[in-house]
Amino acid sequence: MIIRSKAPLRLGLAGGGTDVAPYSDLYGGAILNASISMFAYATIKPRTDNKIILNSIDKNERLEFDSEKILEIDGCLDLAKGIYNRIVAQFTGKPLSFELTTFVDAPPGSGLGTSSTLVVAILGAFSEWLNLPLGEYDLAQLAYEIERVDLNMAGGKQDQYAATFGGVNFMEFYKGDKVIVNPLRIKSMYLNELAYNLVLYNTETSRVSSLIIEAQSKNVIQKHAPSIEAMHKLKQQAVMMKEAILMGELNKIGEILDFGWQHKKLMAKGISNELIDNIYTVAMQNGASGGKISGAGGGGFMIFYCPNNSRIKVIEALKKFGGEPERYQFTTQGLTTWKI
Repeated sequence: MIIRSKAPLRLGLAGGGTDVAPYSDLYGGAILNASISMFAYATIKPRTDNKIILNSIDKNERLEFDSEKILEIDGCLDLAKGIYNRIVAQFTGKPLSFELTTFVDAPPGSGLGTSSTLVVAILGAFSEWLNLPLGEYDLAQLAYEIERVDLNMAGGKQDQYAATFGGVNFMEFYKGDKVIVNPLRIKSMYLNELAYNLVLYNTETSRVSSLIIEAQSKNVIQKHAPSIEAMHKLKQQAVMMKEAILMGELNKIGEILDFGWQHKKLMAKGISNELIDNIYTVAMQNGASGGKISGAGGGGFMIFYCPNNSRIKVIEALKKFGGEPERYQFTTQGLTTWKI
């Protein structure tokens, strides 16, 4: 028997950063995101020799252990180890023997939610294998706890829910663990037009998102007024984006993206840099009406709204920076699991 799963990566279109504590606990957060046709994959092959094999194809890492209740967290494939440790502690109570193989369509530090999406994919495979009693909210929350609490990795909450639910969602975040996912029913012609005009650009750089997120959280704790006000504006941006997409007012998308980007840069140092600023300026000069960095900032993927058939001109203009446009489609499904 082989158990497989896949979970989609996401584009954060508005509100990014307001899902991060302590801001979300103090003020409540709101985000609009959409899953895309890039995925994290996980495959489990049960074994009978009391061995555990962890194999990350994209990282070119392979680890082998004797089957034990707890695997040491030491910086090597810690996401997989952390998930296994929680599965044993919370559900099985005894060691398991298996081979886990993973792959992600985008590199770490891309800003597309790769690590959290991989956690969801691996959890989904374990859930399918062991018939765990996990609904969508349960699985997303468990993924969040493993990454943020068990492994103490800095970050927000949107990625786990985007990967689990899929589709275009307006998400609300409240004090504690309360999250409400509101799926948006968008007319297909609006979604097709959004995908046509929205260019996903890989800067071919990466960043350590945890450093930016920690700085952002510190600004909230220290009551840094400009940073907190910027986050308030981003929460407002999520509502603006939701209304524009639902009502088909796509001519406003670029302006709303730019509104968010100008305020996002005020949340913490390191969100933008000279390269990102130059890319943004050239895109705007060649027909884009707005854009943003994907994820926490500092590198990875950027998105640009390019109306009036300007997408090709923008893509051509950005070639000088050495990055590449990424082909994608919006997807409606979230986490998917199956056995063969």
